[in-house]
Amino acid sequence: MRHKTRVIKVGTVPVGGEHPVVVQSMTNTDTRDIERTVKQIQQMETAGCELVRVAVVDEEAARAISRIKKKINIPLIADIHFDHRLALKSIEAGANGLRINPGNIGEEKKLREVVKACQEKKTPIRIGVNAGSLDKRILDRFGGISAPAMVESALENVKLLEDMDFHEIK
Repeated sequence: MRHKTRVIKVGTVPVGGEHPVVVQSMTNTDTRDIERTVKQIQQMETAGCELVRVAVVDEEAARAISRIKKKINIPLIADIHFDHRLALKSIEAGANGLRINPGNIGEEKKLREVVKACQEKKTPIRIGVNAGSLDKRILDRFGGISAPAMVESALENVKLLEDMDFHEIK
């Protein structure tokens, strides 16, 4: 049984609600290597991929997004770690979505900047949580890394974004 969810759009692709499950993958190329990244994305497209995520490790990778997008046909999501400025530059470059861990962005002021930019451009945010990103207080409460601890972290991050009146959450 499917859970009732809100519909968001990643580029032109609707996600959630009654829409079919969307196939997403991530490149394993260096995003700064535009030609190799585009080639890999085109192969994914041919295989049925509907959304693609690329790693944004620095400003050059963020700037590459606009050039990559001109050569592909599916929405592109920027995977951001720690540096909110890379999220802002990725949005500026035309990323159709962000993957962030709000807890890794740092101070609330920085997260608010990202949320404001996403609101202005209607860019959804996927909350990413993994074992390495769990807050110490959650680790203590759950006795270490566990699936329930990661769920708790994700839910806390959802609440953080919703408290900023942001609801385009994937």
